[in-house]
Amino acid sequence: MRIVNVVGARPNFVKIAPLIRAMTRRPAFVPTLVHTGQHYDASMSEQFFTDLEIRRPDFNLEVGSGSHAVQTAQVMHRLDPILEATRPDLVLVVGDVNSTLAATITAVKRSIPVAHVEAGLRSFDRSMPEEINRILTDAVADFLFVTEESGRENLLREGVDPAKIHFVGNVMIDALESSRRRWERSPIFEKLGVETNSPYALLTLHRPSNVDDPHKLAKFVEALETLARHIPIVFPVHPRVKQQLLRSGHGLAPRTDSVDLRRKAIAYVDPLGYLDFVALVSRARLVLTDSGGIQEEATVLGVPCLTLRDTTERPVTVTHGTNRLIGSAPDRILNEALQTLAQPPRRNGAPPLWDGHAAERIVEILNRTATRKD
Repeated sequence: MRIVNVVGARPNFVKIAPLIRAMTRRPAFVPTLVHTGQHYDASMSEQFFTDLEIRRPDFNLEVGSGSHAVQTAQVMHRLDPILEATRPDLVLVVGDVNSTLAATITAVKRSIPVAHVEAGLRSFDRSMPEEINRILTDAVADFLFVTEESGRENLLREGVDPAKIHFVGNVMIDALESSRRRWERSPIFEKLGVETNSPYALLTLHRPSNVDDPHKLAKFVEALETLARHIPIVFPVHPRVKQQLLRSGHGLAPRTDSVDLRRKAIAYVDPLGYLDFVALVSRARLVLTDSGGIQEEATVLGVPCLTLRDTTERPVTVTHGTNRLIGSAPDRILNEALQTLAQPPRRNGAPPLWDGHAAERIVEILNRTATRKD
């Protein structure tokens, strides 16, 4: 079975790593890896491939940054001749970035079946570009692999054929568990001057709705600086956000070798690799984020998480995990964070099938399908 696997951004790299490994273990599978280049610099791409032990891509489309329309169009334009040349039996896409939608459309136009890993997630907020990508990808994909029961319910509500839907668990957790020994040995704590049992919070912030408005971003930083007087905050800064902060007049020194968390302040650091970042999540007293995947990692690691959004497409992290939605109003951050630090939530059991074996289930389903066709 010839499968073209398409990735483009950091969350994709985490999800594809266990899938490529599971395919490689089966002689019947011939996996090809295509990197669209949506995330392309060393910290956002190469370091993740190294940390997750992903082999070099067979093709790199090098689309780079750009508007949603340009990025999507470039992926389609550059991927199409590869599909023509390789003639795969299946195109597999993960997540909800522009590369996911672009690869799906390109494959479907060539009558190539598509498998979508992490299907069915819905925030019900169509102002999020990722929501549009998810809805459109699921509408035309042939295999819909869901991570939680809400995914199945959403797809059925949208009229999807139940035979296409497969509840398999979460490949993000596969990656987390398979690399546990390595991230537990991460040297990031020594680099940041974090002593054993030293309390700190971990922050990620990148959604346009939170960072593109200079006034709102300034209010976020003001609230976070107040919180940092109670607990130091580690803030790995996305390149886009760094530019926004510099333009808005907030001085940054994003050098991990100059950070000292004994000072109660915000420690601005460069983007971190997967192993270092997960290690920081695992020992944090609190995570503040507007990311989707980090809600899942915090849930499995049992770390309190405050999501700086009004909605989440991953409700199981609230019902089974340690996640709470607190909205995107900066003035709520301090009170919610102090309350969570004083009364940390506890996990309500692990989400079903988040056991580190989702990739194996996916590959087995694809294998059974191929065998039936033969």
